[in-house]
Amino acid sequence: MIRVVVVDDEALVRSGFELILNAAEDIQVVATANGADAVDTVRRESPDVLLLDIRMPDVDGLTVLRAVRALPHRPVVAMLTTFDTDEYVLTALRCGAGGFLLKDTDPVQLAQLVRTLAAGGIVMSPKASHAVLRGHPAAAAAADQGVARVRDLTDRERQVLLLIADGLSNGEIGTRVHLSAGTIKDHVSAILAKLRVSSRVQAALLAQRAGLLSDQGGEGGEGDQGGEGGR
Repeated sequence: MIRVVVVDDEALVRSGFELILNAAEDIQVVATANGADAVDTVRRESPDVLLLDIRMPDVDGLTVLRAVRALPHRPVVAMLTTFDTDEYVLTALRCGAGGFLLKDTDPVQLAQLVRTLAAGGIVMSPKASHAVLRGHPAAAAAADQGVARVRDLTDRERQVLLLIADGLSNGEIGTRVHLSAGTIKDHVSAILAKLRVSSRVQAALLAQRAGLLSDQGGEGGEGDQGGEGGR
């Protein structure tokens, strides 16, 4: 059972996510909270996945994220946002968030996105990630520099990077390319080092910026939100 905590300042959003996710047989929303109670709730419930509103009036999502990342048991965190150009999204990704979901994510996709997070994948809409970069010129410029590093990857590393951007965990990538999860872990470490990034999410942004997803005939998915979607 995947244990989930939902943190949002709006009770309607919390109850909506709780209702949708609890309908899945393998997911349980063990608690919901506002920003002020978020860290204590996460500490008490030890969830596998935390869905965290990025903008809250009492304690903002970035403050909660940093505190949660310091806990002994750290859940995978996806930021919740209304706007895909939210100015805090890139900061959240750099601080260790596993991706971000738009609050109007298709309910049909939501459970699979949580499963993806719990399995070590990332969730990030290709369209949304492009919008984030467009809204942050400095980040876009840095990403452009990273595109050249993407081109220097080996064929196998580009293949693994594409699957990272598609939201797959190490085990899922290994199954897809017929390699062990340990070998994939080594490839992922090499990719992050070569791209000079610290997370799978940042690597996925570079893959999208470099056009790898469109080259494969799909955007990683918007069902790849999992792209946000299925990731």
